[in-house]
Order: sequence, then structure tokens, then C-alpha cells
Amino acid sequence: MPTLSIRAEAIAALLAAAVPAQAKLTPAETRMSATVDAEYERSVALLQKLVDQNSGTMNLPGVTAVGRMMRAELEPLGFTVTWRPQDAVKRAGHLIAVKRGRPGAKKLLLIGHLDTVFEQDSPFQKFVRRGEVAEGPGAGDDKGGMVVMLAALRAMQAAGTLKDADISIMLSGDEEDAGDPRTASRTDLVAMGKVADVALDFEGLVVEDGRDMGSIARRSSNGWTLTTTGKTGHSSLIFTPDYGDGAINELARVLAAFRTTLPEPNLTFNTGLVAGGSSAALDADRVRASAAGKGNIIPSTAIARGDFRTLSPEQTARVKAKMLAIVAQHAPGTGATLTFDDGAYPAMAPTPGNKALLDALNGVNADLGLPTMAALDPLKRGAGDISFVSDDVDGLVGLGTASHGDHAPGETVDLDSIKRQAKRAAILMTRLSSAR
Repeated sequence: MPTLSIRAEAIAALLAAAVPAQAKLTPAETRMSATVDAEYERSVALLQKLVDQNSGTMNLPGVTAVGRMMRAELEPLGFTVTWRPQDAVKRAGHLIAVKRGRPGAKKLLLIGHLDTVFEQDSPFQKFVRRGEVAEGPGAGDDKGGMVVMLAALRAMQAAGTLKDADISIMLSGDEEDAGDPRTASRTDLVAMGKVADVALDFEGLVVEDGRDMGSIARRSSNGWTLTTTGKTGHSSLIFTPDYGDGAINELARVLAAFRTTLPEPNLTFNTGLVAGGSSAALDADRVRASAAGKGNIIPSTAIARGDFRTLSPEQTARVKAKMLAIVAQHAPGTGATLTFDDGAYPAMAPTPGNKALLDALNGVNADLGLPTMAALDPLKRGAGDISFVSDDVDGLVGLGTASHGDHAPGETVDLDSIKRQAKRAAILMTRLSSAR
């Protein structure tokens, strides 16, 4: 794997070759911009069609149906489309589309997802348009992003720049609830990242104070489970040499130490579920807990579940080491174990190469007459699929639509953002593809 500095230099050289100093829109880029505007209502109609098909992650037929809709859009653009079933991890599957370009063309990897958080039993099911905004399940996350991707590719086709571009697309069917183990459910994505030169993530655009923001980093998502034990007996014996502190007090000690010892920049950590008593257990999905006990009995077991989020693999390793050291300092008469989930989402660190790509996008913005996009604070961007390839390829996040209220009934997309995002993506992909 190349070093970060080499990757950044390669991206910078690639872009310098692709775009002359003081460049403005070329005739082809002007054609792309006009095509996006002309096909706006077509894009909105497609978004409605996608949204009205429920594709909650666990609605496997629904996710598959959205995959068929995307296949119907991509094949006429010259892509070879493959459906990868994910039966082994109890998910619907992934749609992979590939279009080879001219020899030596930079390999672009486009990332999005077919599924939403809204399952079939959700009361929020339909696309409702109100002028230039619309509500709907997944209207922003990520069906709006897929529509932007298609609008950009159609614009490139109309301008004649798509034929030479080398583009691979991964539309996962389980981004909102990835199948376990991740080593199985993300195998294809990781392999695609290892041969790509640039990764572009078509999840949502973040807008702050009316300004579009660029995203060059995503934080990790790491789950953990803490189990503490103690010697049970009558409560009058608590804290004695023979009986010690009890399981719940040991759990409280560890969690309090996490709060005072772990904080550092770009880290957040949370305890989301706690149970303890004479017995305590998690359910099979580890999202519910049961416990029994009495006030006059020293608790023998306690359990806590939580997560922490970091900005780099190095920070993840450092935080894990701190947590394990805290857990190892047992209170008298107690024991504790800390385990980390296998299904973690890795971090996407803000590399120099990612920054160079944002600089390139801002070159596109300048030529389109759009404001410069500042880099978004990584604390404001959650985990996502691009992180699985970020060790191998530089990338940008947030090329999808602007929206608000994501993951909740009333999710609302700014339809007009389809236009500026598709123009940005089409021109950026064309410039990256044309670089030698």
C-alpha cells in the first residue's frame, strides 16, 4: 500500500494534468450541466419510484427489487451489472456494476446503498413532494444519492465523456445493518477498493449554515460488551474482605473510569444498555437485557453494552488499550471482561490525498460558480461503507443529496440539490478520468 504522502502527490499530479490553471467549463462540461438541468424531473420521478419501493434492510425482496430498478438504469449506460446474493449473512445482496474505459484510465469506485432503515412495518412508506422538497423513506439516505449518481452518469454519456471513463459501482444491500461477519459482507467492496484509484461516496451532502460542506473523513463505529462478576451474599457483607464490592459497583467503577480517562479529540464513547443483579443476560440480538435481584443481595453479575467512534485505526487501537487497562484494575472481590464486536466499521482518516480530492472538487465549484466547500468536522459524519476501502484508496464522501431528518419518519430531501450535486460529480469524474 502506498504511503499517504505518495498517494497525495499522485492525486495532486493527476488533477494538475487534468485541469489547466484558471480553467473554466469546457464545452463537454457545459453540456453535462445542461443535461442535468434538462433531466431534473426525470431524476425526481426516478427518486419517487425508488422511494415508493420499501427496501428496509431486512425486507430482502424489497432490496432486491430496488436492485432491479438500478440495473435497468445502469445497463443502458454501458455497465455490466452483477447481483451478488448475500444469503450467508442473511441479507439480500449487493449490486455491482462495471464499465471499463480507455486503457490507462484512472479507476473510479462509486459507492452507495440500496437499503434504508425503514422496514415494512414502518408507518413511513411513501414519497410526498412539496415543491422542491420531498419526504420519503430513504429519500436522502441513500436513494437520493443513487439518483445523483445516475444523473451524473447520464450527463457524462450525453457529453461523450462516459465512454472513456473506467467506473465500478458498489450498491450494497445492507449498509444500514451490515451482515455479520463483515469480512463476508464486505468482501466484494474491499476487493474493489484495492484496484481503484479514487473512491466517491454518494451518501448525503451535509449543509451547515446554508453552506455545502466537503467530507474527507468518517469516524469508525466499534461496539463493546463489559461483563463484571462478584461474590453474592447478604447485602450486609458488601465491601468486606470476604465479599468485596459486588458486580454492579465494579461495573460502575469501570464506566466512571471510561468517562474520566478516555476523552481525547475526535473520540466519542457511549454506554447504551446496562443490566445487573443476581442474574443478568443479553438477548440473542444483544439489544435487550434481562436481570433479577433484590436490594438485600450482593449482585453477582452485571453487563453493559456500548460503542466508541474514532478517526483513525491508530486511535481505535489506543482507545481499546486504555479500556482494557481500566477493566484489568479489578475492585476487591470482583472480576471483569471486556470484548469488542467483530462487526466494527473502520475509520476513514482525513488523509492528504482525500484533501487533494476536495481541492479538486472545489476547482469544479469555482468553474460552476459555486462557493468553496470547507472540510466538515469529522465528528459530524458517522460511519459508512467507504471506510472499508479507505486504507487502500483516497476518497470523498457526501456526493449525494442534501436532506434532513434522516433515519426518522419525515426524512426530507432537498430536490434541488440533485442538480448541483450531479453537476459536481459528472465534471469531477470526467476530469479525474481524463488525467494521464
